[in-house]
Amino acid sequence: MGIISTKTIAQLSVLAACGIANASSHPRPNDLEAFVQKERAISLQGVLNNIGPHGSRAPGAVAGVIIASPSTVDPNYFYTWSRDAALTMRVIVDEFLLGKKQLQSYIEDYIHSQAVLQTVTNPSGTFLPNGLGLGEPKYNVDLTRYNGAWGRPQRDGPALRAIALITYSNWLVSTRQKQKAKTVVWPIISNDLSYVGQYWNSTGFDLWEEVQGSSFFATQNQLRALVEGNALAKTLGVHCTGCDQASQVACFLHESFWNGEHFIANINSKEVRTGKDANTVLGSISVFDVNAKCDDASIQPCNSRALSNFKAFVDAFRDPALYPINKGIPRTDGIALGRYTEDVYYTGNPWYLITAAAAEYLYDAVAQWKAQGSLSIDETSLAFFQDIYPAARAKTYSAKGKCSEFPRILQALTDYADSFVAVLKKYVPADGSLSEQFNKTSPFSPTSAADLTWSYAAFKSIALPGQCASGSAKGVYVPATAAGAPNVTVTCTANVHFEVNATTYYGENILIAGNTTDLGSWDINNGWPLDASGYTDKRPLWAATIALTAGQTINYAYVRTEDCGQDPIWEAATANRTLVIPPCDPDADPNAIQVVTDDAWQGPTGTSGGC
Repeated sequence: MGIISTKTIAQLSVLAACGIANASSHPRPNDLEAFVQKERAISLQGVLNNIGPHGSRAPGAVAGVIIASPSTVDPNYFYTWSRDAALTMRVIVDEFLLGKKQLQSYIEDYIHSQAVLQTVTNPSGTFLPNGLGLGEPKYNVDLTRYNGAWGRPQRDGPALRAIALITYSNWLVSTRQKQKAKTVVWPIISNDLSYVGQYWNSTGFDLWEEVQGSSFFATQNQLRALVEGNALAKTLGVHCTGCDQASQVACFLHESFWNGEHFIANINSKEVRTGKDANTVLGSISVFDVNAKCDDASIQPCNSRALSNFKAFVDAFRDPALYPINKGIPRTDGIALGRYTEDVYYTGNPWYLITAAAAEYLYDAVAQWKAQGSLSIDETSLAFFQDIYPAARAKTYSAKGKCSEFPRILQALTDYADSFVAVLKKYVPADGSLSEQFNKTSPFSPTSAADLTWSYAAFKSIALPGQCASGSAKGVYVPATAAGAPNVTVTCTANVHFEVNATTYYGENILIAGNTTDLGSWDINNGWPLDASGYTDKRPLWAATIALTAGQTINYAYVRTEDCGQDPIWEAATANRTLVIPPCDPDADPNAIQVVTDDAWQGPTGTSGGC
């Protein structure tokens, strides 16, 4: 079913760890400061090199498209991911707001590309009428659909894109360009917020694209998007469809992921893992607001549960049997960190991104306590503090008073953050370039995809409702034509759930093709990939729900796509599959499945090429 991994670019994680994301300043030892200053310049240029059409490492990418990496083999990351592009754009917007005005053209190109991308029909669905296609994680760099098997849908991309564009829109409003924000940018944001409001309570794949469930990281960013989107809508004098779900998302975030020691990265999932995952640290960084209270529902870095979670996550990688690179390092010092302890992707190595994120997390928490002028330790967070400052007790420490321990605790925490930056300094190559990972065993050299990007930003606080309730809000989706989206329309459709039993080997996939444009007109490059999440030994089920034009009769067949460059295998002609699609019903629930097939593969089967 294909290799599933993340594609983030690590350079901007170093920018974040260096305080760029929130424009904060952290005094450091001279050797670290020199490393930071060097890496800042390398990082931003590395990002711009990966943006079409002029990026030196993004040949063929159209304007505004942010590639994940120039790597095209082992692994092939030469695509654009909605999540990664949005996280990258958030940093570009932040850098623009901090004075780098030459970056505005990149932002404008991104706006146009995303307006177009929202309307592209893909294996996650169509844009109209239900916005399902917005959950597609990845596209080709020319803005066409990626048709291979993948972990889809992914629910965080629309929220993250909305956050980036909301930040830019707020700048437009502040510079007397409110009309542009309203007519050009808001329609894109509105589509994304509609998607968040409609599907926040539906499962999807996590940011590592491996686990299907409800993601801590996605939920935190969905909350931020709805809160900030609602505020922008009021400023622009428009309605925010879906934003009324913010309190319920906050309640779900607060109540559902905590297990008493740490946050479970993914719930409502069949995967069996500890749940100790960088997902939960990255989420709190992503919603960081220096002025938010530590008990804010968004779960800020200084939150007691978040601090306990940070300790549990970091300590999981201190085992030298798991990570030889960390052997002999005391608990007061930073270490190299990976995604999660069960990781086997490229043998489960440390990531530059995640090691940098640990530093950024601690810097953010220190900034919040400084802003508040006090620091409260409770039984939940006590073990975290005692590792770093053994004299810590469960009490509130104030900045006031001649003998206050408050500054000593903050200094210990800052030193701890610096020690994670020191890990980066030790293992980043001399030229400053950053791959995705570095080896956990000697010689600890860079590995996996080269030249990668990610970033973080801030959040507005929100109050919890008195009682949590599941639900959603029906979205409203309109192409953002003022930003360059095609004026797509929708015919009346009916949802057909195709199911076929087909035994496959690892790396082999099943898609469906047919005689209609919905099914690719018999072109397997435009056929519809099926999902194997329900596949078991007892029932090798492949399935997909597809919105097909109502009232037509279709011919279709299933196709096996093979590994190692082997030719695809079609079903036997004797299968002769036809299906009558129900007539148009304007009053039908647009999400309801109206037909379910019960098919079994007919024809030859494949064997692995052994590559």
